[in-house]
Amino acid sequence: MDLLTAIEISARGLSAERTRVNVASMNIANAHVTKTIDGGPYRAKSVVFEAVPLEVEKRGESSNSQGIGRGEGFQQVLDQAIKKVEVVKVAKVVENPDPFKEVYDPTHPDADKNGMVRLPNVNVVEEMVDLMNAQRAYEAGVTAMNTAKQMAMKALEIGR
Repeated sequence: MDLLTAIEISARGLSAERTRVNVASMNIANAHVTKTIDGGPYRAKSVVFEAVPLEVEKRGESSNSQGIGRGEGFQQVLDQAIKKVEVVKVAKVVENPDPFKEVYDPTHPDADKNGMVRLPNVNVVEEMVDLMNAQRAYEAGVTAMNTAKQMAMKALEIGR
């Protein structure tokens, strides 16, 4: 694996974690929204990731999970496995199917005829934890990218 590949892997991870941060932030921001454009409360969302071979991702093809490889000897199989570099990709953003919370508040403008208000299915504590984890993963990706960049610069200095 060359240094540019390492930087590209880090960049793809950063992009995926940025999506995760955005979704968690959106969930927190809408934790009290009782009426959306659709008429119901906000429904929490989450990000689904998938591992995609880097070469497939570069070509823009759909992913197709394949085995590591077969060969005559251990070294041949190992060489094939090392060549199969995978990157993380956002597969989709899905809505949380959990039911909405209901509270009794007859004074609320979105209360039904029985005085019940449906609240979003967002757990703010879980979203904050997810946000912190995504931030840490993002920071780790930045560190990996900077390390690869420094290694490339050192390699250029050696070549002088």
